[in-house]
Amino acid sequence: MTEEINPQESKPGPEEPPQPNGQPTAGELAAIKAELEEDKKAIAAAQVAITDRDKRITELQATVSVVTQAGETATTELTQAKQAYTKAVTKYLEVARAANPTIPPDVITGATIEEIDASVKKASSIATAVKATLEAQAKEARIPAGAPTRGGISTEGLTPREKIAAGIQQKGGTS
Repeated sequence: MTEEINPQESKPGPEEPPQPNGQPTAGELAAIKAELEEDKKAIAAAQVAITDRDKRITELQATVSVVTQAGETATTELTQAKQAYTKAVTKYLEVARAANPTIPPDVITGATIEEIDASVKKASSIATAVKATLEAQAKEARIPAGAPTRGGISTEGLTPREKIAAGIQQKGGTS
């Protein structure tokens, strides 16, 4: 296979004669105009991109402003909720102390409702244990009211010496 050569392609085109006073030739002008058009298109695309970017910046600034306001509102609400909780815990502490008069008020403490409940439970168990101990001690030492004095010691089955010692002891003497 042989390629055919086009005689027009192999010949270089006629060169344009130089212009007087360094003026660009028609080919140079066309190239400059094409380059200028490309630059204009690039500038227009850049301006569109800048406009889009500016719109996005404005949208983001608006979003940041909304989020900032929401954050400030949430902070204010949180502060108010904390203050209300503190007041509620203080009131609960007062109620817990009033509801448990058998427990000394300074024993019931706490900074949260759970801590107050735990201190009431602990103090109640301690108070119950102390009460039970005191009741047991009181029962041991208690003499029933109006009970008759005990009679003398039975002397049955005692030796004569034991009988004499028991008699002396009853009269308040020493044995």
